[in-house]
Order: sequence, then structure tokens, then C-alpha cells
Amino acid sequence: MEEILKQLPQRAKDTHNENKKFFKKLKRKPPKNLDAIMQELHDEEFERTDCLTCANCCKTTGPLFTQRDIERIAKHFKMKPSQFIETYLQLDEENDYVLQSVPCTFLGDDNYCSIYDVRPKACKEFPHTDRRKFQQISNLTLKNIAICPAAFNIVEEMKKRLP
Repeated sequence: MEEILKQLPQRAKDTHNENKKFFKKLKRKPPKNLDAIMQELHDEEFERTDCLTCANCCKTTGPLFTQRDIERIAKHFKMKPSQFIETYLQLDEENDYVLQSVPCTFLGDDNYCSIYDVRPKACKEFPHTDRRKFQQISNLTLKNIAICPAAFNIVEEMKKRLP
């Protein structure tokens, strides 16, 4: 996995223009069955991919925390939401709550998340490859394929199935 992660940013860069063109076309004229195809590709890839061997998303990026996330996680820690924010979060340039630092504070050495059952919605949905109306998040997907080997593989397979 280490070798794959080392090569991933360059592979994403090498396919960036091709992917951008592909997503532009997809956005203009999405196939009627796109959601079903994406769900199938996502399911197939995650049968092969074990996130616990990677956790690159947790090591290199941080999720956005919604107000609901903050309240749920604070309750889990028996803290007030304001105390949770002060301890773990900061506001980014777009006024969204994000972690104060990466790798994620809640990621263990074994790649397990210590708050997995109450993790933020953004973590739960990452890499967003099974999201409905997938064509609407192409910019996010272009970023995610440089972080997540599964997302990279899904997009590569997608280009084969939807020429």
C-alpha cells in the first residue's frame, strides 16, 4: 500500500486533464443510469479495498464538521459543543469547522478511528463515489483521486465503462 500511496499523487496528476475532460462531458450529458453504475463501481472497488490498510484520507486531509457532527461527537465525549470546538477544531478560510491539524486526532496507529461510530458525515461518505448525481461533484472527485486509491480506481474503471 505504501508504494501505491507514494505513486498516487503523480498518477492523479498524469490523468488530471483526461479526467477533467471526461467529467466535463459527463456533466453535460450524464447517462440515465449513472447513479446505478457508480454504486456498482463503488461496491466492487470496496470489496477489494480495505481502508484500514490505507487511511490516507485521515493522514493527509481533514473533514468539514457540520453543527450536527460537532453536537454528536461532543456528546460522545461528554463535552459541550463549544468545548469540543475549542479543543479540536478551527475555522478555515470559508468559515467551516475543520480539524486543528492533520493527521486526524482520532486516527490510531492501527488506522482505526477512535470515534468511528460517531464520525463526521464527511468521513462517513468519503470518497463520495457512491453519491447520487455523482456528476455534480467532479471537482471534489478530482481532488479525492489524489488522496484515495479506491477513488482513483473507480474513476479509471468509470472511463472504461462510460466512454
